[in-house]
Amino acid sequence: MTVTTCIFDAYGTLFDVSAAARAAASETGREAFGAHWQEVARTWRDKQLQYTWLRAVTGRHKDFWQLTQDGLDYALESVGLDGDAELRERLLALYWELEAFPEVPESLSELQQAGKRCAILSNGSPEMLKGAVESAGLGGLLDDVLSVEAVGVFKPDARVYDLVGDRYGCARDEVLFVSSNGWDVCSAAAYGFATAWVNRAAAPLDRLDAAPDHILPDLSGLPEILR
Repeated sequence: MTVTTCIFDAYGTLFDVSAAARAAASETGREAFGAHWQEVARTWRDKQLQYTWLRAVTGRHKDFWQLTQDGLDYALESVGLDGDAELRERLLALYWELEAFPEVPESLSELQQAGKRCAILSNGSPEMLKGAVESAGLGGLLDDVLSVEAVGVFKPDARVYDLVGDRYGCARDEVLFVSSNGWDVCSAAAYGFATAWVNRAAAPLDRLDAAPDHILPDLSGLPEILR
């Protein structure tokens, strides 16, 4: 069946999750943080994701903004910077203004011109996603932004992927699901979506029940595989 709808994960797929820490590290007077920013960015992201999985498994849901704060607090403490309240607030403010990866606007524009619906399906809270989309200037290139808050559980719970069919009334094999997270794209493939893994880190494939249909280094090759 022909793909009619392209669904994108947000963080790490469209938006560079390291951008907040990188921007803060470049600011005057942040030499101590500058020595650790890459480690903080990596740990922040790892804990943010781990907390989504743990809360999904235990049924103790909190929205993604709270988990983003919790992950940052862990990351800052891990490098001994948990006492810097001003740094914490600055990093959280920058997270609402994450940069899109360079190829994202053109890739979305090409898909839009090809008649494909393009939407986000993300763990992010609606307010966070609205801020990121507006900051990156992607509003005119997306048909919708879907958040897990509509069902109160994080990916890869199938109820999250159900939101796509509920919104568009399309069959699963009409959807191309695109994510930079291997676990997310493998779970979406098992669900029945056509899938593309944006493997920006050249990571090994997760050992799960299904594999992505396409593996790309970034989004620039996506329009071509749909032609």
